[in-house]
Amino acid sequence: MNKIKANTFFRTEPEKLNCAQSIIKAFQAQLNISEEVIAEFRKYGGGRAPEGICGALYAADYLLKQQGKNSIQEEFREKAGAVMCRELKKKRKVSCEMCVNIADELLEKKLGDF
Repeated sequence: MNKIKANTFFRTEPEKLNCAQSIIKAFQAQLNISEEVIAEFRKYGGGRAPEGICGALYAADYLLKQQGKNSIQEEFREKAGAVMCRELKKKRKVSCEMCVNIADELLEKKLGDF
C-alpha cells in the first residue's frame, strides 16, 4: 500500500487536523472518504471520542467497521498500554502523535492491500 502516513496531517498547516481526523485523512484516497467525514471527526479529538477512547483509535475502528473488519482495540492496547485518551496521556505518558502512529500502523496492517 502506498499512502501518506497519518502523522503528515496531525496538527500541521494548513488544516491542523486532530488525531481522529489525521487517521481518516490518511486513508481518504484508498477508502473514498469525503471531506465532510473528515470535518465531522473534528469533534472526536482531544479525548472527546465516545467513552473517552483515543480519537486515533476511534477513527481507525470507524474505518475498519466500514470495511467489515474487526476492531484493533486489543492490538492498540498492547502497543500503547491503554485505549482511553486520559490514561494514555497522564498515566502512560503516550503522546497524541504516538497514538496516531500506532493507529495508522495497525490500521494499514489490518486493511492490507485493497
